[in-house]
Amino acid sequence: MYKETVTQEHSDEIMVQSASHDMGSPTCTNYLRSIHDTLDIISGKWKVTIIGSLCFGKKRFMELQRDVEGIGAKMLSKELRELEINGLVTRTVYDTKPVTVEYEITEYGQSLQPIIIEMAKWGSQHRKRIMSKD
Repeated sequence: MYKETVTQEHSDEIMVQSASHDMGSPTCTNYLRSIHDTLDIISGKWKVTIIGSLCFGKKRFMELQRDVEGIGAKMLSKELRELEINGLVTRTVYDTKPVTVEYEITEYGQSLQPIIIEMAKWGSQHRKRIMSKD
């Protein structure tokens, strides 16, 4: 059976290689901890969708609320605040009447784009697979 373990190449890069399976190894623990750290930042029903929407460009609050179907204003505000705290989104307030607020994905937030693209591809393939079973 094919098994994978992780080797630490650089302080911030994890490589998965074919090898024997040892769930108690430090490399496996680090690998799983890194996955958990990622999920801590992007978990929940809305964050990935918000980031995905912002990958298409700057958006005002109401534009985001329309893009992210089903999210309420209070929840969107909370999620955007958390994304901003984690450095994934910037909030710019313009001194206009009424005040204009725009949200934009940061360069750091853009580093999640390959993951989100792969999630979208997988989701599309999964939907096709499930729909073809009917």
